[in-house]
Amino acid sequence: MIKKLASCIREYRWFAAVTPLLMLGEVYFEIMIPYYMADLIDLGIEAGNMAEIESIGLRLAVMAVCSMACGSLAAVTAARASAGFASNLRSDMFSRIQRFSFANIDHISGSGLVTRLTTDVTNVQMAFGMLLRMAFRAPATMIFAGMMVYRINRQLAGVILAALPVLAVGMVLIITGAFKWFRRMFDLYDKLNSVVQENIRGIKVVKAFVRERDEIGKFTGVANDVYNTNMKAETIMAFMSPLMNTVLYGCMLVISWLGAKLIVSGALTTGLLMSFINYVMQVLMSLMMLSGIIVMITMSGAAAKRIAEVFDEVPEIVDCEDPVFEIADGSVRFEDVSFGYGSGADCLSDINLDIPAGSTVGIIGGTGSGKTSLVQLIPRLYDARSGRVLVGGTDVRELDLTALRKSAAMVLQKNVLFSGTVEDNLRWGREDATEEEMWEALDAAQAGFVRGFEGGLDYWIEQGGGNVSGGQRQRLCIARALIAQPKILILDDSTSAVDTHTESLIREKLSSLSGMTKIIIAQRISSVQDADMIVVLDDGKINGVGTHEELLAGNEIYREVYESQNKGGDFDEPH
Repeated sequence: MIKKLASCIREYRWFAAVTPLLMLGEVYFEIMIPYYMADLIDLGIEAGNMAEIESIGLRLAVMAVCSMACGSLAAVTAARASAGFASNLRSDMFSRIQRFSFANIDHISGSGLVTRLTTDVTNVQMAFGMLLRMAFRAPATMIFAGMMVYRINRQLAGVILAALPVLAVGMVLIITGAFKWFRRMFDLYDKLNSVVQENIRGIKVVKAFVRERDEIGKFTGVANDVYNTNMKAETIMAFMSPLMNTVLYGCMLVISWLGAKLIVSGALTTGLLMSFINYVMQVLMSLMMLSGIIVMITMSGAAAKRIAEVFDEVPEIVDCEDPVFEIADGSVRFEDVSFGYGSGADCLSDINLDIPAGSTVGIIGGTGSGKTSLVQLIPRLYDARSGRVLVGGTDVRELDLTALRKSAAMVLQKNVLFSGTVEDNLRWGREDATEEEMWEALDAAQAGFVRGFEGGLDYWIEQGGGNVSGGQRQRLCIARALIAQPKILILDDSTSAVDTHTESLIREKLSSLSGMTKIIIAQRISSVQDADMIVVLDDGKINGVGTHEELLAGNEIYREVYESQNKGGDFDEPH
């Protein structure tokens, strides 16, 4: 995990390497300042020697400037290194996610990925920046300041040695108590993101059913859990400051009392006592910094593990060693195919189906019959558990993924448009498409309404296509698939939001596209009754295959659906 995260530093290694050196320079000057302050008091102020005061004062001023310069430069280099590290980390994670199959996305939730890319990376970034600065500064300050304390007076140094175990034990107890609450917060952040994403995606449904109050209650409940967990962690951490102050001021009282006696006896000077107190504060503050580093590392450790899960997630669908790039035609064959999601039961079993190139195939079935699962195996969005799926006579697992998916364009149930112009969205189908080809695809998909948009192809589409209707969104998605000029076109219930007349025009236009295999999943039999072949699915198995007339005569399920729809029955349920 550490090796993978460290590889994300890359071009920012120089900034990461120079920061500790600058911090050591700052520590050196900070340690020397109290030492010369003792001389300023003893040799200058108490002796009334103005020349000595000016000489030592000048040295102190130079050291203060040097300390400030080192600290400022270290802050800049640490910021550059940590920000660059976070940028590379997010970029690598996002690139990794793009390689995930649908199964990988199912394994790590979308909200979990968002949290990892945002909150978790920010925590790791902050920890990295702190490590570059404080992880070197705090130990160095403790060591050098401790050496100076021991050098000034061994008897007074014993006070610090007695106080350090008390402070260390107290901090360990506090950090241990707070850690479990900090870890729980990450899971709550996932839950919070999930609630927000679900609400935003379904905001129209929320408003249609007047469920705003319930959604606010759901969000408030999770937000309160985050608040309560954070408060428990912060309440425990709040004891850190009183502990620190108690030990610090206790040491100051004892040191001042013993130091005064030593000054009176002539064993210690006023300047050395002042320097000693300064060094004691540096030692204790450094220990406090170390506790902060431990807390930050602990929190970021949990975040780093979650980030590592993204890198450790093995893409389930990858190209074979020597993939086939040429796809002969748009024929599709299923041979003894079984499939299921994750470790669940099979939702498809014993599928044997032969779809000739250039044919039009309709797929009908009830809710959960496996229609969408079946067609998702063609562009290899999932892999079959057993059996083979062949496209153009070649097993899809032997085909190059890019070539396969460019040859098998799919319009999913959930029509997604991206923020950008109509043209930008159409170019997802084919980047080098001409304007004429775009209009041809739009006309074929009955999306000529784009001509009425302000700017036409330059009309801006909001994220998710929020500023166009459901029917318009479907037709734009169909046009995007058509412009790719695929060998296989899969329409997964992609005309459910358009009227029957428009749907018939789309079917008529698609039928004129010779050479392209069309696979149409539909709720209405009227949408597929003119297909060359209709497949009836029931409970994950093929119940019947044939033309409209053949199935009407010999398939009970198909006939019942046909009769119920003709009588105004309601088979048109989502699947």
